[in-house]
Amino acid sequence: MLELSTPVQYVKGVGPRISEILAGKGIHTVGDLLYYLPFRYEDRLNPRGISELRPGEMSTVIAEVRNSGLFRTRRMPIFELVVGQGRARLRCLWFNATYLQGKFKPGQMIALYGKVEEDQRSRELQLIQPQFEILGDSSDNGENGGAEKKVAESLEVGRIVPIYESAGQGRLTPRWFRRVIRTALDNLTPDLPEPIPAVVRARLGLIPPRAALWNVHWPEPGESFENLQSSRTAAHIRLIFDELFFVELGLELKRRQQKTQTGIAFRLDDSVRAAIKRILPFHPTAAQKWVLKEIAADMEKPYPMRRLLQGDVGSGKTIVGFEAAIIAIENGCQVALMAPTEILAQQHYFSARRILENAGYRIVLLTGSLETERKRETQRHIAQGNAQLVIGTHALLEEKVEFARLGLVIVDEQHRFGVMQRLKLMKKSSDSVDQGYVGADAPVRPAERSSAAAVQSAVPEPDVLVMTATPIPRTLALTLYGDLDLSVLDELPPGRTPVVTRCVPDDQSPKVWDFVRKQVAAGHQAYVVYPVISENEESELKAAIKMYRELSGQVFADLKVGLLHGRLDADLKDQVMRMFQKGELQVLVATTVIEVGVDVPNATVMVIEHAERFGLAQLHQLRGRIGRGAAKSYCVLMTGGKITEEGQRRLDAMVQNNDGFKIAELDLELRGPGEFFGTRQAGLPSFRVANIIRDAQLLEAAKREAAAVLAGPNAEISSEEISRALVQMRARWKHTYGLVEVG
Repeated sequence: MLELSTPVQYVKGVGPRISEILAGKGIHTVGDLLYYLPFRYEDRLNPRGISELRPGEMSTVIAEVRNSGLFRTRRMPIFELVVGQGRARLRCLWFNATYLQGKFKPGQMIALYGKVEEDQRSRELQLIQPQFEILGDSSDNGENGGAEKKVAESLEVGRIVPIYESAGQGRLTPRWFRRVIRTALDNLTPDLPEPIPAVVRARLGLIPPRAALWNVHWPEPGESFENLQSSRTAAHIRLIFDELFFVELGLELKRRQQKTQTGIAFRLDDSVRAAIKRILPFHPTAAQKWVLKEIAADMEKPYPMRRLLQGDVGSGKTIVGFEAAIIAIENGCQVALMAPTEILAQQHYFSARRILENAGYRIVLLTGSLETERKRETQRHIAQGNAQLVIGTHALLEEKVEFARLGLVIVDEQHRFGVMQRLKLMKKSSDSVDQGYVGADAPVRPAERSSAAAVQSAVPEPDVLVMTATPIPRTLALTLYGDLDLSVLDELPPGRTPVVTRCVPDDQSPKVWDFVRKQVAAGHQAYVVYPVISENEESELKAAIKMYRELSGQVFADLKVGLLHGRLDADLKDQVMRMFQKGELQVLVATTVIEVGVDVPNATVMVIEHAERFGLAQLHQLRGRIGRGAAKSYCVLMTGGKITEEGQRRLDAMVQNNDGFKIAELDLELRGPGEFFGTRQAGLPSFRVANIIRDAQLLEAAKREAAAVLAGPNAEISSEEISRALVQMRARWKHTYGLVEVG
């Protein structure tokens, strides 16, 4: 009998050579093979006769190849296939399909699936671009005799048939996968381990794993075809839930493990609250008050805070981060704020100086471009504890950077950092434990005294606040940041008005430039943004420079125009940005270097050229640079050339929506979870069955069930059962889900 862990080469029909091809698809074991699910199904239970076909219907036809050939038109080559059933004939057409020459031979039996259409001239029915599968020769007795031929036919017709992606450049066809997977299922041990706790299976009505594997490949008669295509059969739900449950269980275990670590129990008394109020530049929104309350409650606890703060562009997350920093500083600790780019780090530094320096807090900036002597001096201030708020880039991770009493780590735009970088910064605490880690004047609490030995044996880990202005759909946050508690700023500060967004073709650029000129005449400023495409960044950068010359020399010759892009010297970047912030430049021609963090309240217009070439989230981030003051602001999306259907959907979403979370949901739907941030960088789990967009409800259920089974003294299952379940899962899938290792 075969086990799920059996190497796939031992399945009949595979062998060592084919197993190498399967390895390229990530198929190494019998379990991997059985989790190679059909990407769709064909209803061959009742294949249609050619005479029964009707225009507009999706139909399966099983017929005999009569003839085929390629004919060329002025526009493109077209491959034509004629199939028949008795005297009835059906024509099938594929465009630009020269690769089909020699594919079909008269007498072959073929299954075709597609939409039936009527030829406008001849009124004959035909299939355009149908999917097909060659079933064999009508006179073939089978390579291994009639018995095997009957079995093979029973897998191809008279039932709902699973369709798999081919492998090995088409050598391993869907038909091959059907035969081999059927063989594996026929020889699979009946004693499959059951990793899901019984209480969860009963509550959700989950079928056994062996039945799920059988039915997902070979649906029972009467199974809903719609449920099969949408992965909503009982078999699909069981396999999907398996994946999601163990990801969420791993994340929940990680969260609980974090709460056993030694942290810093910050005090939050009247003096700390007064210090927070002193730095506020405006009356906080209700959302800001609520989020600060959540953060402060975490910081008071004796274990490390791990919290994600999501805030749409302009929602005021930075000031909340500064408020959290005040709590740590007033308790005698240092705070590190790490940003992904120098320009964003500088932006935070200038904001922090404006808001915090008057209150007497000592702030330093540490970036890679600092002169050696200045960098050495800054590092000395950090090590001696003189610097209370340290703002920087990856330079904070250098070995030479040591903190005296690091109490809080703030990571801005987390998705731009690798997970290990966040962990490296968290470990920057000094090896010597300061008195209680709660400041010179703060008494050590009784609870801390009782665990003094534990405190002495391990340096308290700093609290961590992860901030992002990239709205993350809840389904993605549950997997990507499932080990963090979530806070959301969903309210704009007073005086902020939604940005008016319009989409125009580039032949209307004279009108756009006139509008920009009127806004500048009214005392405002404008951005003009050009794309930088990574594959051809050099030429795109030259395009921005070229347009700067054209705009500054001709279109806006009487205005003060600046240029900002990523390849400028850091000092020059800083100089240009400061000039724009002070109003010394009226128009700033820029690349996406301004995407994150630059705050110029007087900028009311943004023109984005070739907007169709930007991603949806990037467009929203760019638009967030305007509308930061009380004046009405405008974003003009200029397009050039032909726009794809997906590109048009992105532009329409920008015109119709200012809500970053709605935009993020659509962006996730358009690009898929793997592309939303970049799977490797974000640490997104690599699912084989689940799809976090389609399976959002199952993900919520998995999170709920994982929390229930681990609910402390009231847990529904014992720790031994949890351990056993995880061990069984490791045996089934030697697989790592991003941040959550279950194998």
